[in-house]
Amino acid sequence: MQLTNPSPSLHNEDLAPAAERKWGAFSIFNVWTSDVHSLWGYYLAASLFLLCGSFLNFVIAIGIGSLVIFFLMTLVGNAGVRTGVPFPVLARASFGTFGANVPALVRAIVACFWYGAQTAAAAGALVALLVRSPGLLEFHQTSTFLGHSSLTFICFLVVWAAQLVIIQNGMETVRRFQDWAGPAVWAVMLVLAIYLVVKSGTFSFGSEIPQDVLVQATAGAGVTATPGSFAALAAVAATWITYFAALYLNFCDFSRYAKDEKALRTGNLWGLPVNLLAFCLVAGVTTTAAYSVYGEVLLHPEQISAKFDSLTLSILAALTFAVATLGINVVANFVSAAFDISNTFPSKISFKGGGYIAAIISLILFPWSPWETGAASFVNFIGSGMGPIFGIMMVDYYLIRQGKLDVNALYQEDGEFRFQNGWHGKAFIAFGVGLVFSSLLPTFTTILPAWWGTYGWFVGVAVGGAVYFALRSGQK
Repeated sequence: MQLTNPSPSLHNEDLAPAAERKWGAFSIFNVWTSDVHSLWGYYLAASLFLLCGSFLNFVIAIGIGSLVIFFLMTLVGNAGVRTGVPFPVLARASFGTFGANVPALVRAIVACFWYGAQTAAAAGALVALLVRSPGLLEFHQTSTFLGHSSLTFICFLVVWAAQLVIIQNGMETVRRFQDWAGPAVWAVMLVLAIYLVVKSGTFSFGSEIPQDVLVQATAGAGVTATPGSFAALAAVAATWITYFAALYLNFCDFSRYAKDEKALRTGNLWGLPVNLLAFCLVAGVTTTAAYSVYGEVLLHPEQISAKFDSLTLSILAALTFAVATLGINVVANFVSAAFDISNTFPSKISFKGGGYIAAIISLILFPWSPWETGAASFVNFIGSGMGPIFGIMMVDYYLIRQGKLDVNALYQEDGEFRFQNGWHGKAFIAFGVGLVFSSLLPTFTTILPAWWGTYGWFVGVAVGGAVYFALRSGQK
């Protein structure tokens, strides 16, 4: 749409409503193949698969979780299609023209952290391949830089630079990368799964793995219930849904380029419930087949590829894992941080400028590698705070405004969304109350039961959304 006299402090070419809508169902589908097909996604999927205890339990828990993800992504995706605006601009309707910077920066902080974590994971896949060479193994073990192996740093830098090449020409380059990488990753994953199943001589769903081994192997997934129990299945579904918490906020960064809502729904249907269920199944079968072959539970795919006898297959696996992880980094982290940081000073920071800032932050973090320490709990704490933001935004768009929004006013300093000098106090009250129950109480006190943290995002959505609706009831 054509904007009328947008304020320079709220507008630039990248933040403006999408002018071209070229993304069909296939491109939307590949947003999800790029998002979940990563080293971290594989690890979580394999862990949750094993926690289900049986194939039927897996289908029920992951299936229900994936349907909920489909519903939520379609909600926020439709808002993106109808308005054509990215997440930080859409947030102005509920948080105010300038107040929207707060939820945008919360999302950007999480994105910067995980940008570095995913880059490190992709670099690790390359290292696992390169150390098969005796000379590089010695170099890896003896040479250090900034407290890390020099080989690890070089691989990190290569992956870090590759992502900048992908993004430098904007969102259309992202689409083309996804359209190529998504199917390629699926093809190689199937090859690896078939290879291990043939090598093991059996096709199973984890039933032969002893219970004590399952409990030990899945301890890092954050689910303390006994594998196969109802509590474990509920936690599996909740964890799978929460895994996408960040993208619930910024999926409109991508859906705004969709041709129409039909293309969005079709892409989401194949990319979410269908693709997610199939991906988890392949991850689970691969993990259980690897257990039969190597006698240990290997939840990280680079651990599996490092044991392959075939150098060709190892190269194929390492490069595929690296490409897959680049995909999720671009989709879930680079694009979000680029728009969110650009939103703070639109007249001075472009989309690419915001992305470069995020990339530089992740590079600065590398010497400390906070993703390898307890700092992950800090990100999880902030991540749980995204629940109230999502609840507030969806209540505002669908219940308060009935899906009707004056897009032009989103770019006006003195328009409808000025509220109190650009800040909407009621939204921040709701955000604060939701944050107390989703993050503060379960993290810093023992008032709530231990399992509460698993469902913190849901609590944040419900409490934040309910408080906001109560405060705004009867208003437009």
